[in-house]
Amino acid sequence: MPDFSAFVPNVHFEQIPIKHLVSNQEYQRNLSRSHINRAAENFDLYQINPVKVSRRNGINYVFNGQHTIEIVALVSGSRETPVWCMVYDDLDYSHEADIFANQMKFVKPLIPYEIFMANIEAGNDKQLMIRDLVESYGMIIGSSKKPGAICAVSTLEYIFDKHGYHALDRVLRLIIGAWEGDFNSFSANIMKAVAKLVMVYKESLDDDLFKEKLGAISIKQLTRNAKERRAGFMGYAEVMVLEYNGKKKSNAAKLPLNALFAKDYSGLDNIGEDDEFYEVNDDALFQNGSQVEELTLDENLNDVNSEDEEESGDGDEE
Repeated sequence: MPDFSAFVPNVHFEQIPIKHLVSNQEYQRNLSRSHINRAAENFDLYQINPVKVSRRNGINYVFNGQHTIEIVALVSGSRETPVWCMVYDDLDYSHEADIFANQMKFVKPLIPYEIFMANIEAGNDKQLMIRDLVESYGMIIGSSKKPGAICAVSTLEYIFDKHGYHALDRVLRLIIGAWEGDFNSFSANIMKAVAKLVMVYKESLDDDLFKEKLGAISIKQLTRNAKERRAGFMGYAEVMVLEYNGKKKSNAAKLPLNALFAKDYSGLDNIGEDDEFYEVNDDALFQNGSQVEELTLDENLNDVNSEDEEESGDGDEE
């Protein structure tokens, strides 16, 4: 019989109470309390992996799974709770550190599309609702850009989670109405920009006018103009408002550009002829040609930029 020992780690499995596990080695990352709390709120027994433990001098050193044990301790309310551990008896400190440093080097992470489709197979409501909504417009959710496909999967989920089903429905309707299903119009930046307009301006945003005005500018030109204003989806949002407003003489018909940067803007339903508008550029706010105190622009830009960064890891999205 062939010797397969070189391919099977010399370990054994034990249930060890959390209070008997040590996870404060210098090579480990700091614990993320927000991650622990979020995982505890969505605790699933079947998502727990065995904790990797190096037993040296009778002490159980955790070198993979420090967050797991803290999540279980939080949910159970006790550090007496045991967890399954994969115990190594033949490691020294430097070997542990090397394993920790390189354990993810050759692991291929799941892309958002793969996670989404797995949720479809699991019958999870959110993904099924998003898929059915996309398909109701004659589109599909795909893994790459092609006609009739939306591949910015985590953006669809982001809008659904943050703003709800009806907001996502309106975003898709506006994009399809303006650019007639051009697959480049379903990038993460464009969808999030349209969602921003939908949530900020609500009923003040006229759907037919949006489709008419924005449909007159190509995605290529929209992208070029957006990048000239600022990075991320807020550059697109600004350009969309400017194109929508066009050369209207009446303030009553305009969307105030500075509302994009306000944390709470509730005056859109009462815009009058005499209301003043701020023009936003990259440096400051201006009113009637004179500089105004930058009020909340910088801090609010930090807010919206942090939102944009939430999806920076999606390789299939712009």
